[in-house]
Amino acid sequence: MMINSSHYRDQRGFTLIEIMLVVIIIGVLAAMIVPRLKGRSEQARIAAVKADINANLAIALDLYELDNGHYPTTEQGLKALRVKPTSSPIPQNWHGPYLKRGIPSDPWRNPYVYICPGIHNPEDYDLFSYGPNGVEGGGDDITNWEEESTP
Repeated sequence: MMINSSHYRDQRGFTLIEIMLVVIIIGVLAAMIVPRLKGRSEQARIAAVKADINANLAIALDLYELDNGHYPTTEQGLKALRVKPTSSPIPQNWHGPYLKRGIPSDPWRNPYVYICPGIHNPEDYDLFSYGPNGVEGGGDDITNWEEESTP
């Protein structure tokens, strides 16, 4: 069986210059796009904290309050959403756990701060994260008492 060599001469591959040109174009596009996406991860973490504070934990706390007539005390903490408290006031109608998984931490691996009765919300509770810097104050705390508490 004889191979037709003209068949292979008609097929051309990419030259090294063409391949390098494509790689350079992809590199330029990546250099333009990546810096724009860089700050998005911090924004996503802040959005996750706001969702925990204003929705996930808030709903669990409201269900606890609906069943028991009061929110867990500061001493009982958010743990009361997973395990029935044994300290006073002991909830009489605890139907938990009110959270399916464990007590969440914020995206910076710090625990949420829960105070009841609240200082800023004396009729219910204060719930907040110290934010990216992990310390109270500094303008980056994310709270349930301020409409927009991030810079």
